[in-house]
Amino acid sequence: MFYMFFSIFMYFSGLISFTMKRKHLLLMLLSLEFIILSLFFNLFLYLSLYYFEYFFSMVFLTMSVCEGALGLSILVSLIRTHGNDYFNTFNILW
Repeated sequence: MFYMFFSIFMYFSGLISFTMKRKHLLLMLLSLEFIILSLFFNLFLYLSLYYFEYFFSMVFLTMSVCEGALGLSILVSLIRTHGNDYFNTFNILW
């Protein structure tokens, strides 16, 4: 029961950090990865509670790694073109 409250706390603290650190793209990506980690923890608890197999958790983990790599590649390309990761300088793009 404690683990469920801990995972919910992890999820909402990730959401709060995502909304508060919206000036830097790197901090937003880190908070998104923290949210994904809390969702993975929640999925792992659910699968172990009902004695299911962990195959879907490996698929989820693979997709989250692909999402992280895509986010880092976008971050690198934006830093190479604009020189920083502030969202205020990206207003030129839209």
